[in-house]
Amino acid sequence: MKKVKNALISVFYKEGLDQVLEVLNQFDINFYSTGGTYDYIKEKGYKAQTIESLTSYPSILGGRVKTLHPKVFGGILARRENAEDQQQLAEYEIPLFDLVIVDLYPFEETLKKTGDTQSIIEKIDIGGISLIRAAAKNFNDVLVVPSSTMYDELKRIMEKNGGASTNEDRRYFAAQAFNISSHYDTAIFNWMNPGNIGVFKQSIGNENVLRYGENPHQKGIFYGNLDEVFEQLHGKAISYNNLLDLNAAIDLIGDFEETTFAVIKHNNACGLASRSDLKQAWIDALAGDPVSAFGGVLVTNKEIDKETAVEINKIFFEIIIAPGYADDALEILKSKKNRIILKKIAYNFPEYQYRSLLNGVLTQDKDTIAERKENLNTVTKLSPNERQVEDLLFANKLVKHTKSNTIVLANNKQLVGSGTGQTSRVDALKQAIEKARNFDLPLDDAVMASDAFFPFADSVEIAGKAGIKSVIQPGGSIRDKDSIEYCDKNGIAMVFTGTRHFKH
Repeated sequence: MKKVKNALISVFYKEGLDQVLEVLNQFDINFYSTGGTYDYIKEKGYKAQTIESLTSYPSILGGRVKTLHPKVFGGILARRENAEDQQQLAEYEIPLFDLVIVDLYPFEETLKKTGDTQSIIEKIDIGGISLIRAAAKNFNDVLVVPSSTMYDELKRIMEKNGGASTNEDRRYFAAQAFNISSHYDTAIFNWMNPGNIGVFKQSIGNENVLRYGENPHQKGIFYGNLDEVFEQLHGKAISYNNLLDLNAAIDLIGDFEETTFAVIKHNNACGLASRSDLKQAWIDALAGDPVSAFGGVLVTNKEIDKETAVEINKIFFEIIIAPGYADDALEILKSKKNRIILKKIAYNFPEYQYRSLLNGVLTQDKDTIAERKENLNTVTKLSPNERQVEDLLFANKLVKHTKSNTIVLANNKQLVGSGTGQTSRVDALKQAIEKARNFDLPLDDAVMASDAFFPFADSVEIAGKAGIKSVIQPGGSIRDKDSIEYCDKNGIAMVFTGTRHFKH
């Protein structure tokens, strides 16, 4: 147990500091401080000594250099049981610091507010990060508090131990300090090196312990801040599997501008429709697969009105996501206690993604391509008509967000059948056709989208016999001509995009 006699306090954020000072003052702890923090301590009625009076040097370079001095770092880094260290402290009249309370300039917050390079650079902390690392290194003798989020724990320790700390306490706080400093440096590196070119560095704060992982016997944690993405208006806590579906839902709906409703199940859309009317978009999306929709995740790009809410409320679902809800619609949807209702917040997601595997991490750019009419290359004698082009583009957006190997069948901007995650593209197509027929959805004059090329003509042959009249695919197979020839002989239009959309 080590008693705290001298505390160095220098913080950017003052919130909560008054309560810390009150507790520390009970144990006759001496305060040393800088600039605004010194003024704050004096305003609260406590005695304090400036760092400048200790070092005999003023703050210079507009505050860039305040604490970077041997008398400050000597007092932090000195080993209590080392005679030579103690002799030097006495020779240079350096006080020992037993407690260091320091936070860091708001670098990440500044990034969110401005793109001005100089403003961002000025929020790269030098003195603060150095003090934190020094105190954390010397945790055998020094208690470091690197963030206001640890004030409550500090107060608890001080009150419990009469102004002292244990080695276990100090080691724990030091570990949190190095966690904060590494996260801070990672944020700076990522800004300095956009896109993390050539180097993988990632640090995400805000640890959220989930009820469990993918299955009840697995632990699960989400690192991130969901409050930046959603406002939860109702319902139970979001689970691991919910998060996977939410990610799929947000990625999918982001590619649609027209009023669109989708139903997500196990990260794939089982229903989707675009309409001029939101209620009709929901009805037609549900019709795509009303069986799979049970317990699914619903997502739309328009505010939910009362009429649509009445229809939605007729089925059981876990989550709904929308940019807004009419008051009367929200009351209807809140009728189920555990139903999760999320309001989507405008947010710029990273343009790259990660996946852990083996003993490493894969990273790649996100697939942000959404083909438009000008990207379509008609390769058959017959060209798709205007309605078919719209359906082809609709289906191609959907196939991009569906597990490979995948086939999507669409008609009049409605998902009528999909085959997902199959080892054979033919199996994916057969699955899609079967689903459409199970729910009496029209295949005559429907369109087919494939996430990758057809190595043989078998897929277009099966599709043609089912009533498909137009096909969209990347092209690029050495046997493309086989599929083209079959389409030409059977009155089917086919377009190539030149872009594969695998999703594994």
